Amino acid sequence: MNKFKKKKRETEHSVFVNIVYFVGLMFKLSPGLVIGDILSSVMRNLPPKLISVVGIKYIVDTVSGGGDVSRIYKAVLIIAAIIIISNIATILYREFYWNMERERLYYRLNSTLYEKAHSLDLQNYDDPDFYNNFILTIESSSENIQGLLGMVQDYVANLISLAAIASVILVIDPVCLLIIFASIFIFMPLSNKIGKLQMGRRIDNTKFHRRSDYFQRIFYLQDYAKEVRMNNIRPLLMKRYNDAADDVIANQKRYWKKIASYYAVQQVGVQGLGFMLVLPLYLGYCVCVKRTLSAGDFVGTFNGAYSIAMSVNFLTVWASAVFLERAKMIEKYREFLKADYKIKDGRGKAECSEPKTISIKNMSFTYPGNDKPTLNNINLEIKPYEKIALVGYNGAGKTTLTNLLLRLYDVTEGSILIDGENIKDVTVSSHRDRFSAVFQDFQIFACSVSENVALDKDADSKAVLEALRHSGFTKELKNGADTELLREFDDEGAMLSGGEAQKIAIARAFYKNCPYIILDEPSANLDPVAEYKLNQAMLTAAEHKTVIFISHRLSTTVIADKIYVMENGAIIESGSHSELMEQNGTYAKMFRLQAEKYKGQ
Repeated sequence: MNKFKKKKRETEHSVFVNIVYFVGLMFKLSPGLVIGDILSSVMRNLPPKLISVVGIKYIVDTVSGGGDVSRIYKAVLIIAAIIIISNIATILYREFYWNMERERLYYRLNSTLYEKAHSLDLQNYDDPDFYNNFILTIESSSENIQGLLGMVQDYVANLISLAAIASVILVIDPVCLLIIFASIFIFMPLSNKIGKLQMGRRIDNTKFHRRSDYFQRIFYLQDYAKEVRMNNIRPLLMKRYNDAADDVIANQKRYWKKIASYYAVQQVGVQGLGFMLVLPLYLGYCVCVKRTLSAGDFVGTFNGAYSIAMSVNFLTVWASAVFLERAKMIEKYREFLKADYKIKDGRGKAECSEPKTISIKNMSFTYPGNDKPTLNNINLEIKPYEKIALVGYNGAGKTTLTNLLLRLYDVTEGSILIDGENIKDVTVSSHRDRFSAVFQDFQIFACSVSENVALDKDADSKAVLEALRHSGFTKELKNGADTELLREFDDEGAMLSGGEAQKIAIARAFYKNCPYIILDEPSANLDPVAEYKLNQAMLTAAEHKTVIFISHRLSTTVIADKIYVMENGAIIESGSHSELMEQNGTYAKMFRLQAEKYKGQ
């Protein structure tokens, strides 16, 4: 573990490198937005600060020197014009460019993340650390853009403002500038402590807020609606929510005394001693005694001191802490993008024609991070056009076997051959094109019925309706196959029952023109009549295909040409229904138990 952490630290990038990397990425995707943000921030921040020093100095000197009053009016008008023009320019930029271009940048950056996520192997999802970083990267991509753009523009604006104001004060009197910087840097260690405490509080708050966000999801997501309303769990949830809220408040209490005390000492030192005592005394001496400075110099330098203090504090304390936090997020982002996939393309291209013999030889598989194999020395042969059933108790390895057939994972030992060719020797996409799969945890997407069945934006409506007929889908659709499902994008989208959704998923297997079909629990949400009709339809529609299906309802397996009984990752029995019943083994026992249950109903 220590070696792993050491290696990880060695591969991590510095804060500066990560910030430059992400800014460079944003600049590549939207140069106008990055440059525009920096310029708008400079226009928003620099004029008021310069005016507070140079403009005020000019007005005070004019008044104290008995100058023409009209010059003051002109100065005020010029100052007002500068502020108005800079504000209008900033508003126009944000309203007519920034809002739209920021959304485009979000889209472009998220598209990169989604494409990467699509290319990842399923085993990446099995790694808790990687999966947590993955979720964090996806959820925080927009926050990273917004936060980092804001920090970069403010950093550059403060840097330019600091240089400009410091140059003006340097011209007025270098000693004043020395007093200002000395006052700031003497108390800089306290500023650093305050920054670290604020960052620690923010990190802890984020952890506690995530707990409270969990309860927010429970009360607004439909998934939890029935359970929450039908049971008495609300008081327990509210208690835990209140506990989470108490943790947030307790966390604030742990920090506020230290932060407040450090901040008070810092402000007394910088503002009280430095800017309210030492600097005014020196300026007063120069104005009243030496007469080397004017009254305007006094006011301008005093205003400039505060501006410089704010800029230095931002550049050295606040920005450093935020950049450090952002850099950690960017590091996770970079780790996600550079994550390699284990399932590689072979050189050949698989043919998607007639079904061929599938041979599984001495195949074993262990999930990453596990010591015990899920599948152990599997050997079986599936002939063309056969209808194969995999049965067994939960955890026997049935779904894992089909996942290996689809190359969602690769075998640990042994091989899978189709027509004598190892499936690793062909490209992943061409291999998967040979299969149509309906998974136990199938999903319905917020798009049309046609697109849901075809799983493609280009769907043949006639073929879709035919596939739906085979699956037993009979729900009346307002717009036929073009009816939108769910209501994420259409307020009148059709909502489906569990059985209807499953029939949509099953229709995918009938729609796709391929030689092999895998059905994982195809009738789990169907009633016995619908299950019988599905079985008959499957036999008819898949007559010229090889079908592999998993089912816990053994009445479904009766139609299979061959049944494989799995237990603890191994095949313990195989044969037709009648052969297995004659063997009077595990399958026969399971079948009779289910038959008795149905008789009892």
